[in-house]
Amino acid sequence: MATEHQAGGDGTYYVPAQSKWPIVASIGLFLTMVGAGLMMNNMSAGGQSATGHYVFFAGALVMAYMLFGWFGDVVRESRAGLYSPQMDRSFRWGMGWFIFSEVMFFAAFFGALFFVRYYAVPWLGGEGEKGSSNMLWPGFEAAWPLMTNPDSETFPGPEKLVDPWTLPLINTILLVTSSFTCTKAHHALVADNRKSTQTWLAITLVLGAVFLVVQGYEYYHAYNDLGLTLNSGIYGSTFFMLTGFHGAHVTLGAIMLLVMFIRINKGHFTSKNHFGFEAAAWYWHFVDVVWIGLFLFVYVL
Repeated sequence: MATEHQAGGDGTYYVPAQSKWPIVASIGLFLTMVGAGLMMNNMSAGGQSATGHYVFFAGALVMAYMLFGWFGDVVRESRAGLYSPQMDRSFRWGMGWFIFSEVMFFAAFFGALFFVRYYAVPWLGGEGEKGSSNMLWPGFEAAWPLMTNPDSETFPGPEKLVDPWTLPLINTILLVTSSFTCTKAHHALVADNRKSTQTWLAITLVLGAVFLVVQGYEYYHAYNDLGLTLNSGIYGSTFFMLTGFHGAHVTLGAIMLLVMFIRINKGHFTSKNHFGFEAAAWYWHFVDVVWIGLFLFVYVL
């Protein structure tokens, strides 16, 4: 069973009972990664097998089950008053390191974008210390965004690019506004104004949902009208890699805020004890900041 022990001047700290959730999470992550790998290999080989999809979605379901159960346990323990200030600090440090890991995740993808843009493509065009690479593709002219690929028969470049001052600008306004409304909801919760918290958080959720709808339409427009696909070369690959993973993070952040909205409606949280809400808000602000970087370096510059 879970127990409490003395922890110096902090009063008590909480020792959780043995849990199945770490092993369930490991199984879910394993299935998800194996499924994703099978899907990519199948696409590269031009196959039609759906095995990878089944494995991937099985892993996703296991992960959803784990998150629902594990966080449900945390909520129940918190509501039972089992946590101490030491435990609160542990949660804050954990969320902080999690967001830092996400920063490094996107830093790797931004790094790939910058390397391709400022080094690999110019080298193929004959620039720099490795300019001899242009012997691989004689006559290739380096430019960014890369509209004409070296092997244009295998990887035809996009016909046009997404205009940054249309759908991407709308999405930027939506996310920046949602960050403001999320902050307003937090301030209302601190002021113990539950009705105002519900209103501002509902607006945040609506803005996040509209963002995802607009991004979905942008992908449809890019694939069907602009020729900008995953098969359109390195620009298409980096474009969908960065914006796609960001969209997945927005979806996760919206789910987190939806759970917070449900909990607030059930009377959870107080003006001084609401770290679950704070953690979700931190994550939402993080995805907002990442989008600003995407808007600048993927769409505008």
